[in-house]
Amino acid sequence: MYSKIHTAALFGIESIGVEVEADVNDGLPVFDMVGFLGTEVKEAREKVRTALRNCGYRLPPKRITVNLSPGGIKKSGSGFDLPVAVALLCAMGVIDISLFNDCIVVGELSLDGRILPVNGVLSIVLKAKKEGFKKCLLPRANKDEALMVSDINIYTAETLTEIINFNEMKNETGGKTPKTTGTFCRYDFKDMNGQKGVRRACEIAVSGRHNMLMVGPPGSGKSFAARCIPGILPSMNENEMLDVALVYSASGDFDKRLNSLYERPYRSPHHTVTAKGLSGGGVVPKPGEISLANKGVLFLDELAEYNMNVLETLREPLEDKYIKIVRASGTFVFPADFMLVAAMNPCSCGFFPDRNICNCTRTSINRYMGRISQPLLDRIDVTVEAPRLNYREIAEKRENESSNDIRKRVDEAVAIQNERYKREEFSFNSEIPAGRMDEFVCLTSKQMVHMKEMYERLNISARSYHKILKVARTIADVEGKNDIETVHLNEAICYRSIDKKEWEKNL
Repeated sequence: MYSKIHTAALFGIESIGVEVEADVNDGLPVFDMVGFLGTEVKEAREKVRTALRNCGYRLPPKRITVNLSPGGIKKSGSGFDLPVAVALLCAMGVIDISLFNDCIVVGELSLDGRILPVNGVLSIVLKAKKEGFKKCLLPRANKDEALMVSDINIYTAETLTEIINFNEMKNETGGKTPKTTGTFCRYDFKDMNGQKGVRRACEIAVSGRHNMLMVGPPGSGKSFAARCIPGILPSMNENEMLDVALVYSASGDFDKRLNSLYERPYRSPHHTVTAKGLSGGGVVPKPGEISLANKGVLFLDELAEYNMNVLETLREPLEDKYIKIVRASGTFVFPADFMLVAAMNPCSCGFFPDRNICNCTRTSINRYMGRISQPLLDRIDVTVEAPRLNYREIAEKRENESSNDIRKRVDEAVAIQNERYKREEFSFNSEIPAGRMDEFVCLTSKQMVHMKEMYERLNISARSYHKILKVARTIADVEGKNDIETVHLNEAICYRSIDKKEWEKNL
């Protein structure tokens, strides 16, 4: 007897429809699986056979053939166990095949018949809805992410035995976002004394989602300021939340995001991270840190300590907002729309240009700064110095502005940008295309003369010039001004990326 079950294969963060065909017929007793299968899928043969036997259903001594199509796509992962088992049960006449005509089936099986969770369920359910399927049969552990998709019926099970009585199973209609408790940021700007310039720069950078670099000696509060940033990030809307959930579902970390779905991601990989760990990859590519930081913040502490090859992988994602990984099995595209926040020391000892403490030679300082390429620095909008704190700033008790107060201003600035760009494909000032700068960043003739003078005096690149204008637009939004003022331009110029020629002057 012949049966066919619909399932899906995860391809990056996208899903591809797969048909599982099972044929049980007379012939020599053999169990074959074909269809360009990966190692995990080939192992499904013994797993399914044992799981069925432990649930009271033995495969008949006949010729059994299971085919997974299309044959041109390599099937990998453990999510095909359950579709193969259901297809065999239908071919054996145990379950009515008509129950699964408009259903997607996904799940992993243990040897005792338990149904285990799989990665990428959210993507698979979205694919099922797009293709017109009405039902999805999934592991119960994946229920929360599946129910985020509306207008589709979700059936979940914990054991293979429950599926035998599929027509008696209860379903739930999708479209329910799991209840979130929100994340508690234990770092607050009210606990940070001094460094008013750093606090201001963090507010400007977050408001317009500008890439940011903090430079200063050890202990000046750079890392603490970065850890406070999650407390002032604006909440995500529904579309952004779904984009982030897709990445975490594909990576298998959805449960870690379950209680903070509307909070923007904050990732802080150690400086020993590899290029694959940062950008994603592997035999079956998975999202890396820059994709897990999508719609959020990627913080790189001790920037100059990262391997140069690792840092150079950031160039294209910072501009394109996605990363493309090419493998023999195909091309995988992962989102990379993140805000980069970095911190570094000015030299190996960390105290340059204070020559009372720093004994680094000119050569060693140049070598240290040379670890960061100029093209990468050009992609950083806001650079701020975090000077060494004096004793009074550390010991004096002050009532500093809290993260909640700063976040209110950030939310107001973000709301202004959302209204301004409501008909555009972008939402933040940092994303304004170079060809449309005149449309959103209008300067008076006097301001243009001023910027021409600054451009020539500071030897600014074209990319840096546009970033200065974008930052000035954000500063005006934070202050609630419709028009950009000269003072906003001057502040934005102060935030320009580190110029190594300026660094040379201090030597």
